Amino acid sequence: MRRHSAQLTHQPDVLPWLGANFWSRTGGPLMWRNYDPETVREELRVLREHGLTMTRSFFYWPDFHPEPHRIDEELCARFEDFLDAHRETGMGTVPTFIVGHMSGENWDPAWRGGRDLYEDVWMVGRQAWFVGRMARRFKDHPAVTGWLITNEMPGYGRIYQVDPPSSDMVTAWAQAMCNAVRASGATQPVSLGDGAWGIEVTGRDNGFSLRETAEYVDFVGPHVYRSDTDRPRQHYRAAFECELAAVTGQPVVLEEFGLSTDTVSAANAGVFYRQTLHNSLLGGATGWIAWNNTDYDELWDQSPYDHHPFEMHFGITDSTGAPKEPLRELAAFARVLKDVDFARCARADAGAALVVPAFLERGYPYSRPADRPLIFTSLHQGYVTARAADLPVALTREADGMPGEASLYLLPATRQLTTRTRRELARRAEAGATVYLSFCSGEHPATRGPWFDDLDGLFGVELRLSYGVAEPIGDDVLEMTFTEDFGGLRAGEVLRFPVAGNEDSRAYLPVEPREGRVVAVDAHGRPALLVRETGAGRTVLATYPLEHMAARTPHVNPDATHRLYAALARVAGVRRPVTVPDPHVSADVLVHADGRRFVWLVSQSPEPLVVRPDAEGTLHALDGGAPVEDVPLEAYGVAVLELRPERGPVQESEPESELEPERESESGRESR
Repeated sequence: MRRHSAQLTHQPDVLPWLGANFWSRTGGPLMWRNYDPETVREELRVLREHGLTMTRSFFYWPDFHPEPHRIDEELCARFEDFLDAHRETGMGTVPTFIVGHMSGENWDPAWRGGRDLYEDVWMVGRQAWFVGRMARRFKDHPAVTGWLITNEMPGYGRIYQVDPPSSDMVTAWAQAMCNAVRASGATQPVSLGDGAWGIEVTGRDNGFSLRETAEYVDFVGPHVYRSDTDRPRQHYRAAFECELAAVTGQPVVLEEFGLSTDTVSAANAGVFYRQTLHNSLLGGATGWIAWNNTDYDELWDQSPYDHHPFEMHFGITDSTGAPKEPLRELAAFARVLKDVDFARCARADAGAALVVPAFLERGYPYSRPADRPLIFTSLHQGYVTARAADLPVALTREADGMPGEASLYLLPATRQLTTRTRRELARRAEAGATVYLSFCSGEHPATRGPWFDDLDGLFGVELRLSYGVAEPIGDDVLEMTFTEDFGGLRAGEVLRFPVAGNEDSRAYLPVEPREGRVVAVDAHGRPALLVRETGAGRTVLATYPLEHMAARTPHVNPDATHRLYAALARVAGVRRPVTVPDPHVSADVLVHADGRRFVWLVSQSPEPLVVRPDAEGTLHALDGGAPVEDVPLEAYGVAVLELRPERGPVQESEPESELEPERESESGRESR
């Protein structure tokens, strides 16, 4: 199955977008009133010296558009100089038009007068006029490499948690804004700057639909800031949201990510950047724009920094222009992009698919929006588990009919499926696929239990649920003991999982086997994992919500589910080009257009490791090509190597070591 990795191709002579959101330290959002050409050039030079290729810039709307029919010419002249400074430094920039929200505060032009930004026709016209005029003025400058309509409009146009606009209104607004850019004669790629916070990614309906606006934009741009209770889940958060944001098949640019160094140590700030950059690359992102270029220590008495003081220190440089750990990580990442010629690379195909239920993004009659967070978190945890199992996965959406063919379909803690999908999964199992589902009762008492047709027939069981009553899990740890060999897991082996969830979801599925056979039981002798052979394939049912329980457990990863996923991969015959016995280290592959393959090894260990990967070929250093067997990794480190084919016949079987019990890894240093 193909995995999304679309590159921006509108400007083939432009380097991959690796940059920073830019406000000069002379003023933050008010920089255009206090514009200092020399300071701006100094700030850009530091970024360029560390490998950055571009910035995202902003027309602070109250200043650039002071009256309904007037644009401030002096500020436009300053922006022209700003573009010239980029050209002098060898960088590009992506201007953002409607900037009324920034860093925890909203600012209106004085003339807005409370008019609705989406539904007031005159107000929409004024926005489109401003967008068109600014695009026409700057479209021919060689430093302009793209356009963004706005900055996080869902938090500015309306407070979407209280009064979200309709998707029809937002899509019409987006059409008008993007058409204004195109009517100016601008040919650079354009997107909305909304953060990709809509229903297809988050499960929350804020009016912005990636599907509905895809006709008008050239790329999507997630803004990822949410936090977690588990460090590996946090490190994979941006990657997972990039995977979800690829729903339209368009290029994904990680348009905003970052952290305030008021909230973390300097070292951990670097770790977060390293993990986010490399994991989002492996998650399909093909551009990265950090938030943001500098700290603002001198602006402490200026909004928004007077009431959001931590916003002063999101910079990748400090307020004197000196690099911080995030910029050093960006520089290291830039070197990797150059070494592998990233613009000509794509992700390797995947033999496994993570199924995204349609209930995440569709409001079926009488379905509950409150179910969507469970879908998101279970999928997220399943994604992290697949990484720990060195199992490349593609996302396939039920709403699209599950396009593509995979050998293994993963449905982690999945409660809701449409009737059509239930039948399609049965067909694919008959044709040779392995279909895995872990039961989940749901987190709400109104709709407990499975919400799809004939679970019994799909998995060869007879369920023994009582109406409306969840069957509680009384143990604090689930012990899953295998009663027969299964994909490298041996009879007698025990996998242990921490139990979590609320009174509705902390529940198991009581079943009696019929056509299905029990391959693992819980501590009470009840079926915990069952397999039903059907046609050329099989279905596999876990009677416990493994991924949901892990998602609700702090500091859980890597949990034992990675061993189950590895076993499923073996049973399904899924190819894994590189595996690492230690589940703290994930492995994945990018393929260059000339046939070269590059391996990423990403550690989630807080301690240094030395690992010896099992690979379909031999591993070599990028610098000089020396053979590599033992790979040292610092805490949360990353290594990138070239994977060359073995001389002689290719081994068809999966390496046995990937299914061995976890082992202690030796200490070492990071190789990046």
